[in-house]
Amino acid sequence: MSKHTSTQFHQELENVRTHVMQMGGLVERQVSVIQQALSAMAMDTLQTVIESDKEINEMELLIDDECQSIIARRQPTAGDLRLILAVSRITIDLERIGDEVKKAALIAHDLLNQERVLTANFYHFNRMCHHAGNMLHQALDAFARIDAATLLSLLNADRELDHDYRSQIRNLISHMTEDARNISTGIELMSMNRAVERIGDHAVNIAEHVVYLAKGIDVRHTPEEKVEEALNQEN
Repeated sequence: MSKHTSTQFHQELENVRTHVMQMGGLVERQVSVIQQALSAMAMDTLQTVIESDKEINEMELLIDDECQSIIARRQPTAGDLRLILAVSRITIDLERIGDEVKKAALIAHDLLNQERVLTANFYHFNRMCHHAGNMLHQALDAFARIDAATLLSLLNADRELDHDYRSQIRNLISHMTEDARNISTGIELMSMNRAVERIGDHAVNIAEHVVYLAKGIDVRHTPEEKVEEALNQEN
């Protein structure tokens, strides 16, 4: 490969990395904005969150086209190929996080429109969403630094989020049992909390893709107790 071609190839790879971080920034902002909207009970802001999902989808298509173009024209190998494959997987998870945020925003918009909730009803959702947003930030930072070790802390954080999610299910079921009028709203709030739990799962997925990028090993279906052992393997 000539020096000129090599320089162009390097720039194309950097452009893809940059676009992933930009897409990640869009998604991370959506996670933050929905919390602000629910704290202020602002239906117009929720509508903005819902409409912004289109921009996230467009970013996914752009990055996918770039990856396909690089594979077709450059035929990357080794670390470069791992980068393209990791990027392709990461963008899928980012797009799905965007979908989960949109889903929660749609439910919240309907609840507010029908005047079925108070600010307090969204307290636990916002708290869990803040936790999941931190996980997403850590996962994106791990991609920027190609830091495989971040996966371990995210697995711990995900266990905490899962525990909180299960606790809120029990609380909502208790409220629904006490008064049948709470059932419809309780189910909707459960769906919102489930969306947040899935955001945490996707953040973990991103960290797993970073492990693949950094070390060339796939830990997606590795038992948690074996993950640290896998991370200690040589590249």
